[in-house]
Amino acid sequence: MTVQAGATEAQISGFHAHVYFDAGSIEKARTLCERAAQRFPLQMGRVHQQLVGPHPDWSCQLAFGTAIAGEVISWLALNREGLVVFTHPLTGNELADHRDHAIWMGAVRPLDLSIFKAA
Repeated sequence: MTVQAGATEAQISGFHAHVYFDAGSIEKARTLCERAAQRFPLQMGRVHQQLVGPHPDWSCQLAFGTAIAGEVISWLALNREGLVVFTHPLTGNELADHRDHAIWMGAVRPLDLSIFKAA
C-alpha cells in the first residue's frame, strides 16, 4: 500500500465504506448494509436520502477497523449487486483519504472535495 505525505499503514485508524444508491436502489443498499452489520463487527450509519458531506449520491456509511478491513472490502466486492461503494482509510487527513487513498467499486463518482482543507 502506498500512503502519501509520510503517512504509514500504522496511521490508519479504520475505514469508511460509503454505499451509494438512489430512489430505485435504496432497498438493495439498505439490505446490503444491514447484512454487513450482521456479519461483521462494524457500525452502520443512517441511510441518507439526501447528499451528505462530499458524496454525490445518497449513501449509507459502514465504519470498521483495520483488523477486518480485508474481509469487509472483499465481502462488499462480491455482494454489492451493482451498487457503487466508495471506501477510504481514516488517517486524519480527510482530503488525502478521500482523494488519494480512495478505493472504488463500480463507477468512480465525482466527490466535492472543496469541503476539506488541504493538510
